[in-house]
Amino acid sequence: MIVKEKTIETTHIFKGRIIDVSVDTVVLPDGKKASRELVRHPGGVCVVAYDGDNIYLVKQYRKPYDEVVTELPAGKLEYGEDPLECGKRELLEEAGMTAENFESLGKFYSSPGFCSETIYAYLATGLKKFGQHLDEDEYLDVIKVKFDDAVKMVMNGEICDGKSVSAILKSAFVLRNKI
Repeated sequence: MIVKEKTIETTHIFKGRIIDVSVDTVVLPDGKKASRELVRHPGGVCVVAYDGDNIYLVKQYRKPYDEVVTELPAGKLEYGEDPLECGKRELLEEAGMTAENFESLGKFYSSPGFCSETIYAYLATGLKKFGQHLDEDEYLDVIKVKFDDAVKMVMNGEICDGKSVSAILKSAFVLRNKI
């Protein structure tokens, strides 16, 4: 039987604009103590913007990998923000689009061993194009890709961003099975 660990002490290491880092001392089920290094994150949203044949992806430089990464339009939740509203905002900001319909693809944990980030994914249809409204420090290109090609990009490793991999494959299942 798996029993929840009890936190007996939290040491705050860093409080940033996006993440907080701490070390928690916990008591294990057998009574022993252990340390857990944790990253607390408000979560995020990604959107599969689908027009019936294509999806829209963004290409942007990601500093941790020192490379341009192909991914879905996405963004960080504000604490307490509704994920759907965040998805609508990020689709407009990054891809310059709105959508008539948003279907939830569920949520997933990006790295549950140390990070509290939860990603909510949506399939957006009934797209209307406007114009990008990027954040001041955001530089990205929007590309239109055949949906089946996007699935191939996931499978061949060209798209390796975890949230995008998960949401694209979930979308493929939903679209092909109409569930």
